[in-house]
Amino acid sequence: MGSSGLLAAVGPPFPQVVLLAITTAVLVLVTRARELRRFAQTVDLRILVVVHLSRFVGLYFLVLNRRDELPYAFAVPAGWGDVAVATVALALLATVQPVGPSGRGAYLGWNLVGTADILFVVATAARLAVADPTSMRALTRLPLALLPTFLVPLIIATHVVMLARLLRPRSTPTSPDPIET
Repeated sequence: MGSSGLLAAVGPPFPQVVLLAITTAVLVLVTRARELRRFAQTVDLRILVVVHLSRFVGLYFLVLNRRDELPYAFAVPAGWGDVAVATVALALLATVQPVGPSGRGAYLGWNLVGTADILFVVATAARLAVADPTSMRALTRLPLALLPTFLVPLIIATHVVMLARLLRPRSTPTSPDPIET
């Protein structure tokens, strides 16, 4: 869609609908497809957090704002928010295991902040695109077209999976939590 120009040509709300449809499809697959569900329930949470290191793309938002290719109202809050979430993800990966009450609490806190940030980014992009479709054109062309068509749905889906995992009741001593094995 990005290389063909379809995403840019159609304009809002098409990119937002695509993002929502892909996110929904991923979450449906994770809950319905047996192997994907098993993977989501057992994969080490740190593997899911690694995906969020891609949020350092926020630095590029800041560059594009300097070039007047993305509006300040999107690029600066989204850019710095993504960089902050990615930086904390890196720190968690380097220092905290997602086990025990404090480790799980740290991952849960990061996950809640990261979820709020990505939803803010999506809402801001949608609001600005509806008000002025040309303002968000950079996100409809490659390489950034991969954000609404691939990366953001994956980021949202991993947040949902982590949230479900972190909020579920702890396993009994005879049935260890998969992330602790």
